[in-house]
Amino acid sequence: MHSTPDEANPAIIRHGAVAVIERQGRLLVIRRSANVLAPRQFCFPGGGLESGETEAEALVRELREELNCLVRPMGRLWETVTRWRVHLAWWQATIEGETEPSPNPLEVESIHWLTPWEILELHDVVDGNRQFVEALLRGHVTLNVGSR
Repeated sequence: MHSTPDEANPAIIRHGAVAVIERQGRLLVIRRSANVLAPRQFCFPGGGLESGETEAEALVRELREELNCLVRPMGRLWETVTRWRVHLAWWQATIEGETEPSPNPLEVESIHWLTPWEILELHDVVDGNRQFVEALLRGHVTLNVGSR
């Protein structure tokens, strides 16, 4: 994917969308494969927007590619700019139907359902993900719990 600087903020070099999927107080987190950026790091699933794609469309595409499942974006929760100058939009989403996520081994090593506190205990969590969980625990972000 070729990215160009954001017109409103030239420090931003690309945009991404992240899925926050909650189930019984646990959040869906992936461990990235050894073959991608931030190898073997834990993070929420998602990825970069392609040309002409909305955040919601990117979210659906990325989760189909990474986890072989169809998700329904429910609403934008939060945003951040990473130290790599990526503007991330955090969206709450639900998995459609009874499909369970299944990792694409080229992108995802493993799938985990963890509480926010368990996520913070991990040593290899992508920085922005840790910031999101901390904001969630402080009440700066509110999830629609039990939305499945």
